[in-house]
Amino acid sequence: MEDGKYVDGSLWYYAPNKAAPIVFTILFTISGVLHFYQSSHHKSWRITWIYSYSSLLFIAGYALRIVGAFHYDNIDIFIASLVLLYAAPPLYELGNYLVLSRCLYYIPHLSPLHPTRTLTFFLGLSVLVEVLTANGAAQSITGKTEAKQDIGKNLLKAALVLQLGVMAILLGVSGTFHRRAAKAGILTKNSGNADIKNVLITLYCSCGLITIRTIYRTVEYFFAAALHPPYTNTEDISPLIRYEWFFWVFEGMLMVANSYMLNWRHPGKYLPKRNNIFLRPDGTERVGEEFKDKRPFLLVMFDPLDILGLVLRRDKKWWEDDSLPTPAEAEARKAEEQREGGVAAKESSSTRS
Repeated sequence: MEDGKYVDGSLWYYAPNKAAPIVFTILFTISGVLHFYQSSHHKSWRITWIYSYSSLLFIAGYALRIVGAFHYDNIDIFIASLVLLYAAPPLYELGNYLVLSRCLYYIPHLSPLHPTRTLTFFLGLSVLVEVLTANGAAQSITGKTEAKQDIGKNLLKAALVLQLGVMAILLGVSGTFHRRAAKAGILTKNSGNADIKNVLITLYCSCGLITIRTIYRTVEYFFAAALHPPYTNTEDISPLIRYEWFFWVFEGMLMVANSYMLNWRHPGKYLPKRNNIFLRPDGTERVGEEFKDKRPFLLVMFDPLDILGLVLRRDKKWWEDDSLPTPAEAEARKAEEQREGGVAAKESSSTRS
């Protein structure tokens, strides 16, 4: 039973529970294997690969916490576990960015932002969060001076606050898109071969769980960042720091719930199987461009929303092209090209002989 008192020599403040990290390692392993299978089964690797990768980070983080429970004075184990468990949840956010961007790409005429640029924008923010998190978590512990440790703490604070800000933007974009789709009647009828309504419900559930976790982590870390050992007056230290159960409830259980919820409502079940399929305002599916940003890498990095393209009027709305084929027409054209190619190859072979 925890008493909320500092355990001498512990980098965690308390003596970490020995059984809980074993349980969570097993839970994330099972969920990760399911994600791997589901992404393969639904052929949705391009969108849902991040779920398997997130599970790997959680597995590694909790496996190290098992070791840390027996060696709670080992700084290398402490840092590695801390960095991994801080870095994994933002990847679930990245998964939500990928899913939302695919929804916007599928119904581009209702998207609040250019669908391809939306992914680039959120991807850039996600990379920034990961960089701040990894560097902040490591430097806050390994900094050789208190000033350098404080720099690391400020980086981690910025990462946590940025996560909340990005989540607010994500919900704003998805909410606007949802409202437009509902008004257009797309969510109440069969929208081609995709079920966008169920995708958005899954997205909101995941965002809710991640947001609660991030609020907990933000409040916890703002308390923790003000502390410097030795911990003499424990009564002035927040219970979020002194009692481990807060971590297992608001970090461990919420992220396990998120991972298994994504297993249960895997977006691959509801999204189109092909990444170049989109829905026109008349309700027919068409074959458009591939779901990717074709601009040069440096331009994508420094101008994710393609402001330059808007200013120079180069922002291409390919979904307004009436000549784009339906999936059936595209398949017929492909088959015809293959037949013509086969005939040409035979004629060339006959000529040589």
